[in-house]
Amino acid sequence: MGLDYKLVLWNKHKKTYDKLIVLSMVSYLVLFVVITIIFNPEETAETMIIRAFGSLAIVMLHIILAIGPLSRLNPQFLPILYNRRHLGVSMFLAALTHGVFSIIQFHTLGNVNPVYAIFTSNVDYGSLTNFPFQVLGFLALLILYAMASTSHDFFLKNLSPKIWKALHMLVYLAYVLIFLHVFLGAFQQEISPFTMGVLIFGFVFIGTLHLKAAFKEGKIDGFIGEKDHVGWLQVCNVNEIEANRAKIFMVGDERVAIFKHEGKLSAVHNICKHQGGPLGEGKIVDGCITCPWHGYQYLPHNGQSPPPFTEKVKTYQLKVLESIVYIDPKAFAEGTEIKPVPC
Repeated sequence: MGLDYKLVLWNKHKKTYDKLIVLSMVSYLVLFVVITIIFNPEETAETMIIRAFGSLAIVMLHIILAIGPLSRLNPQFLPILYNRRHLGVSMFLAALTHGVFSIIQFHTLGNVNPVYAIFTSNVDYGSLTNFPFQVLGFLALLILYAMASTSHDFFLKNLSPKIWKALHMLVYLAYVLIFLHVFLGAFQQEISPFTMGVLIFGFVFIGTLHLKAAFKEGKIDGFIGEKDHVGWLQVCNVNEIEANRAKIFMVGDERVAIFKHEGKLSAVHNICKHQGGPLGEGKIVDGCITCPWHGYQYLPHNGQSPPPFTEKVKTYQLKVLESIVYIDPKAFAEGTEIKPVPC
């Protein structure tokens, strides 16, 4: 990965992933149209398109928001996480289709710019029952556009992972805006118990998953190990760490992953340089710590990515006394080689 923009390289896994996305989207749209024709044959084609793509985007957004916590709770969901950005771009295209057809349907017959009309056709911003809900949807669409347009690793590298991550965390703001957009729209135009029920169920489902994942993370953050007479932190028994796997501990204010490989232990900072993935939830593949999110790799003894890659993470000194693992809380500089400790 470099500073130059390169087109996405579709390997076999990505092609399969994208084919499933397209197939699922088409299947949903076809099913929506069939159900609409059966139960509401008087609905116009324009309204059908608006509702089909709008509901599709909402369903996809819920799936996207669920993938993260599901992957933290159960590693079997990690393959879905691997190319989540492809799902995000596809979701934006569905939302964009919904937005464009909505603007055409409701704002192109006037004498003002259609986008301007979104903000001025209803200015009752102080009312709950008549709030201009279309504005909320438009603002959410802008956020989704910013995320989709910067999803490539080119922007991740040039914006820096920290700024890029902060930008893409706006998906939660977009979710709130979309929730209010749909809720107020349904409330003002046609009060449907089904629509309200599905919307509230989705909100509770996403919230519950995130709380469960946060509770699991909180157990790690709540770890308080005993220190020996020279300040080394006692963390666990060597048998608690699986071969080619790691356990994660809080060391000071940082999460540290202690890996076991070839009968030896190594400790590195838990945060991947790519997108902040949890290295300790990954495993060692071909001698390298492999991030479970996108496959970025680091050598366990020095925290360096194998050439030609240049990413580095901090390393920590370990010692083992009577099968008990101790770690020096003072981190070494990123990429510093530390001799693995036999266990």
